[in-house]
Amino acid sequence: MIYDIVIVGGGIVGLATGLKIQKSNPALKIAILEKEDQLAKHQTGNNSGVIHSGLYYRPGSLKATNCINGYHELIQFCEAENIPFEITGKVVVATKNEQIPLLNNLLERGLQNGLTGTRSITIEELKEYEPHCAGVAAIHVPQTGIVDYFKVALAYGHKVIQQGGEIFLNHKVLKINHKDKINYIETSKGEFQSKLIINCAGLYSDKVAQMNEESPIDVKIIPFRGEYYKLKPEKEYLVKNLIYPVPDPNFPFLGVHYTRMKKGGVEAGPNAVLAFKREGYKKSQINLSELAESLAWPGFQKVAAKYWQTGFGEIYRSFSKAAFTKALQELIPEIQSSDLVDGGAGVRAQACDRNGGLLDDFAIRESEHAINVLNAPSPAATSSLSIGGTVAKLALKRFE
Repeated sequence: MIYDIVIVGGGIVGLATGLKIQKSNPALKIAILEKEDQLAKHQTGNNSGVIHSGLYYRPGSLKATNCINGYHELIQFCEAENIPFEITGKVVVATKNEQIPLLNNLLERGLQNGLTGTRSITIEELKEYEPHCAGVAAIHVPQTGIVDYFKVALAYGHKVIQQGGEIFLNHKVLKINHKDKINYIETSKGEFQSKLIINCAGLYSDKVAQMNEESPIDVKIIPFRGEYYKLKPEKEYLVKNLIYPVPDPNFPFLGVHYTRMKKGGVEAGPNAVLAFKREGYKKSQINLSELAESLAWPGFQKVAAKYWQTGFGEIYRSFSKAAFTKALQELIPEIQSSDLVDGGAGVRAQACDRNGGLLDDFAIRESEHAINVLNAPSPAATSSLSIGGTVAKLALKRFE
């Protein structure tokens, strides 16, 4: 069989893309290839489960528009499919006076992005939302929520199959060739043929892009591990919902924060350290060739030179529970090292260009044979149906 579209990657973005294409044109034959033995095993299955509001993203950017549109679509989907979620709201807290201008900029950005009701709050109001939180200024964002994205992704997958799509697990893409406008996709379990490839391979999206592109691509996925602690059950009362710091505007990470999880418990973290393997969830997991690739990439070398102090701070926190606790105490002074237990980790696929830019926005690139989703880190899960819709439109144009 020649498929109309083969989607590489069974994470939340790949599944949402398949769903959106099927909804628009049910006649198209679609297959989703996933290298693991289950869907949503990596970024989707290891994130913090936050439904992002669109507070942080530059107005008009792909992140802003897709996050805000995706937010509403996600909530409608969860309601229709009876997937539990909560709109909890969150506070973003300045712990130093010099952070107040950045906090005010965030508020302005949120209002520009349509977050009605997002507002500055007094320290007394902060104590009403989060009694144990400390700070010098804060804003409240009522739109933020929590959900289990693994359940969401499985529901997307179920609907893809229900509507006639096919999902193949344990099918790792090894090689792609083109002949007479057909893509020949060699996998670990046989060959597939398709008129179009959509690359949603996450941590390996640059590798799959290189398989389907004639010339070298100008970005490299650099894997950053985010390590979490969890609060002991008897200390969960310290966090009512979600507490975030003011992020560093030069760094595409949100800083260590507290998140009440929809599946239970409270997470504290993450840090952001270079992973020594693209799917390296532990410090001990090392892939020498992948690590060498990251270190040799000119863009990463420039990032390391520019942010070495921040990077060493993150690494120090990775190895020092005391340092991690100190960072958490800025938001909740009562937190003690003994209140924290290991909580696992996720790995973020962060695209980095050759000039040292850590891509802040989503990046979707088209070529003759493929559509490559090259940068879709947080808030991709919140935005998944909107990103899926954006990619679907590009794909459907080719079948008009």
